[in-house]
Amino acid sequence: MDSLRVAELERRLGHRFRDPGLLECALTHASYANEHPPAADHERLAFVGDAALALVVAEHITATDPTAPVGVLTPRRAELVAGARLARWALELELPELLRLGRGEDQSGGRARESILATALEAVLGALYCEGGLGAVRAVIGRLAAW
Repeated sequence: MDSLRVAELERRLGHRFRDPGLLECALTHASYANEHPPAADHERLAFVGDAALALVVAEHITATDPTAPVGVLTPRRAELVAGARLARWALELELPELLRLGRGEDQSGGRARESILATALEAVLGALYCEGGLGAVRAVIGRLAAW
């Protein structure tokens, strides 16, 4: 991975990874892992990141509107964690250039695919959670969402 781009990503995230392998895993798509065993893909980190993201968003929307019923909160949360929004945030962080994609996925436009970008962002959030906890995820989401 390009060390300058990694350093820039860490600056944007406000977190320097103690374990660079964790970030590398977060940026590794299954297509790359399949072509380069024993590389691990980012799916497990994306699972954790998705949960951390949902909690941070739920905390925020309930704090900003403490009397809102769940029927109002649920669509608000869904809007904030939708794939299109996550993909935009991934672009803001310049994740596409850092993604490790398999050759076919890369050639077919994977770096611009919304689902790949959204999952990559979730995986980065998962890695961030593993190292920095929920506070680190809150800070990044707060900046990206401009809260």
